[in-house]
Amino acid sequence: MKYQINSAVVIGAGTMGAALAAHLANAGVPVTLLDIVPKDAPVGDKAARNKIVTEGWDRCLKARPANLMSSDLATLVKLGNLEDDFDAVAQADWIVEAVVENLKIKQNLMERIDAVRKPEAIVSTNTSGISIKEIAAGRSQGFRQHFLGTHFFNPPRYLKLLEIIPTADTLPEVVEFMAWFGEYRLGKGIVLCKDTPNFIGNRVAFGTGAFALNYFIENGYTVDEVDALTGPLIGHPKTATFRLIDLVGVDVWEHVGANLKEALPYDKFIMPYLEAEKPNKLIHTMVERGWLGNKTKIGFYKEVRTEDGKKDFWPLDLQTLEHVPPTKPRFESVGKAKDMETLGDRLKVLLAESDRAAELVRALTYQGLQYASVIIPEVADTPKPIDDAIRWGFMHEAGPFEIWDMLGVRETVKAMKEAGYAPAEWVEKMLAAGCETFYDYKGETKVGVYDVSKKKYVAFPSRPGMVILSELRQAKKVISQNAGAALYDIGDGVALVEFRTKMNAIDDDIMNMLNEAMDRVSREFVGLVVGGETEPFSAGANLAMILMAAKSGQWEMLDAVVRKFQNMNMRMRYFPKPIVVAPAGLALGGGCEVTMHASRVVAAAETYIGLVEIGAGVIPAGGGTKEMVRRIVNPGMRVPNAEVFPFLMKVFEQIGQAKVATSAEEARQFAILGPSDRIVLNRDHLLTEAKREALHMAASGYHPPAPELIYAAGRDALANLQVGAWMYKEGNYITSYEEVIAKKLAHVMTGGDLTRPTWVSEQYFLDLEREAFLSLCGEEKTHERMFALLQTGKPLRN
Repeated sequence: MKYQINSAVVIGAGTMGAALAAHLANAGVPVTLLDIVPKDAPVGDKAARNKIVTEGWDRCLKARPANLMSSDLATLVKLGNLEDDFDAVAQADWIVEAVVENLKIKQNLMERIDAVRKPEAIVSTNTSGISIKEIAAGRSQGFRQHFLGTHFFNPPRYLKLLEIIPTADTLPEVVEFMAWFGEYRLGKGIVLCKDTPNFIGNRVAFGTGAFALNYFIENGYTVDEVDALTGPLIGHPKTATFRLIDLVGVDVWEHVGANLKEALPYDKFIMPYLEAEKPNKLIHTMVERGWLGNKTKIGFYKEVRTEDGKKDFWPLDLQTLEHVPPTKPRFESVGKAKDMETLGDRLKVLLAESDRAAELVRALTYQGLQYASVIIPEVADTPKPIDDAIRWGFMHEAGPFEIWDMLGVRETVKAMKEAGYAPAEWVEKMLAAGCETFYDYKGETKVGVYDVSKKKYVAFPSRPGMVILSELRQAKKVISQNAGAALYDIGDGVALVEFRTKMNAIDDDIMNMLNEAMDRVSREFVGLVVGGETEPFSAGANLAMILMAAKSGQWEMLDAVVRKFQNMNMRMRYFPKPIVVAPAGLALGGGCEVTMHASRVVAAAETYIGLVEIGAGVIPAGGGTKEMVRRIVNPGMRVPNAEVFPFLMKVFEQIGQAKVATSAEEARQFAILGPSDRIVLNRDHLLTEAKREALHMAASGYHPPAPELIYAAGRDALANLQVGAWMYKEGNYITSYEEVIAKKLAHVMTGGDLTRPTWVSEQYFLDLEREAFLSLCGEEKTHERMFALLQTGKPLRN
């Protein structure tokens, strides 16, 4: 490959620039973050001259959710300023500009970069709307050939979209390389954009958002009503509408609107709303008052403290501009739709109703579909880039054309025209040509998309080697299945187990399928992958089944279930062929235990994993406690004269506080992932990389590890941990019942009442785990905890 990025420079340490530097560090790229020197900073005073960049980076590190996947990655980021440290630009393989949205400032900076950059260095701008061509105007031919827009969405760690905007001068191989780097190294979904105002994501979002804000005000909807209707109910995130504006910034909303009004005088579908008096007055008044949203703790919502000291959020009354106590809007149409499983079904119900909620959803849906259609072919030649941008940039469940296909294109066009939201002419021409959907489908899989300029479906490029379960189902590669799991042949001698229960909770069906998979792999395959395309990986064991068994005193059955889970995990650990577990999203309790018994883990970067059984009133009993002692205590105690207590305390606190790693990188710090386990930033590639890892291990002559003894610290260490639990309780850090659970945990961790430290078998620890688990299942307070989790999803501190 001609291009490579082994070092990068990000210029601009604002919210986006600093977060970009952090995400480059997440991808393992050494990066230098630069910003301007304060006007009064004396020469030679490094701290003073780096004040702006240091403050920007500090804000980035304190931001929540975290920009870095692990605090250890901060060492990859160097700080500097644009006067003393500009030589970093001359050494960088990629220079990213993320300074203020001012064309002249950007052009002046590009002139400086042009003078020092390496011939093969790639330069990009993170502008959200300024013309890429204009930013590069006047630069050398070599600069322009290696220059493009790379528009990330904030926060870049979490939002998948990366818009890549080349100019006519950008070399095709530069575009190809940056698309590859963005997808494979940074984990992004790539949308190639034309150099049009605000590109695709923000153009669609503001084209629909400006209409929506005007519609809310003109029709008297409240902030509470709007956010109740425009969140998950219609496939949007929980931030809905007004919480999203507060998150982005009310001032940013005003700035983007002003830019679009100047850039899009020809867009008759957006200009009436960009120029509408009431929404503009509202937004401008809020900015004047400093009501900018989350960053000022007041915007469309105001953070207040209730009489009992709890935090509450009061919505803005759009008529009086006063913040008022929150309400819980109720609508008949929502009651009918909310329990529908699919987005298409929910929308069909809402669109057919006639109350205020339905009227709002109808207007937003039809105008959104209209606007998405009329900006083709200006911003894109097919619907796919628009759908991808909306899903990846704004975390919508589906893009506008995907929704249109769900609803039925022909019947929706008729309804839109009747409601006054006629689509673009090309949509009706597409229908007249016999193309009834925007996407071409083979079974449940999209295989092509309608191209407006070619007036026909164009096939998606094939991606040989990618593991895509919907395609495997279509190809009848499911070789066994039951109510809770399925076994696939994913090719090249590798099998895959997919969990299919609610929240992928581990139950008898999943255990049976994993055991069947190991039986078949031992005869027919070279390796096994455990994972799926939906999240969570697993929220833990089937808590309802455990509670029912405990309540009815079915102790033999419960004992058999725990033994079966332990035996399955141990079989995985010592299986003669490689088993690669591929977690993504939540991997809690039993899901964490399955992961820790794999031959190798290939984890999605955004994996949130931990042993959280304390919240259910029990301890990890599928080998989780044993594994944490083996991974944390064992290595330390192989050192002569080592003191065991610090290692035990790490395990005790990690399990006892139900700590959950907030990334796969942090899971490595927790010793849940090991040094040889892999982390994949692009979730779409997870199963493909897990298969590749299984094949590599098989080809390398994989064999399971030798059975390992585990250090049991004995009764003196047990007494110390029990004293610690008592002190936590006396200090009101834990409840009396949590002290009971903690002492059970300590008993297992130390090997029980052993008179002296001893190295014991894994089975010894498993027996102690099971005994403690069953004992706690007999306690009424454990039943209360389990019931609370099942009812509310939140732990009960009883």
